[in-house]
Amino acid sequence: MHTVYLSLGSNIGNRNNNIKKAVVLIDECGLIVEDMSALYETEAVSKIKQRNFINACVKVSTEFSPEKVLRAIQLVEKQMGRDRSLPKRKGYEKPRIIDIDILLYDKIKVNKRNLKIPHPEMKKRRFVLDPLSDIAPHIV
Repeated sequence: MHTVYLSLGSNIGNRNNNIKKAVVLIDECGLIVEDMSALYETEAVSKIKQRNFINACVKVSTEFSPEKVLRAIQLVEKQMGRDRSLPKRKGYEKPRIIDIDILLYDKIKVNKRNLKIPHPEMKKRRFVLDPLSDIAPHIV
């Protein structure tokens, strides 16, 4: 089994329930949720004024490859109504019903166009580091 750490965020609708629902869906798609951080409220990192995020991290175990983990979490995002068809502009991130990122996958490194592990911005983001320290203080 592989150990994977995921970051979750939501700033649309009932943010707490969105995080909890995403964790249930993650567990149902073949990623076994082993631990979950507390929920943290943080300011959105965007030039667009928007509602604060609720953030959390989860530790999961899985037999999935990194690419299959990515497909699984993108499916969860889609099931919850996330629209990835909107164009991206750095600094102008849109509000999200759910956003799930792979932070770490065992101790491996992946550097592909659509998948980078460890997450390249992880150590710069309090909204990742604070929840991650709840479940993996040895990493933070």
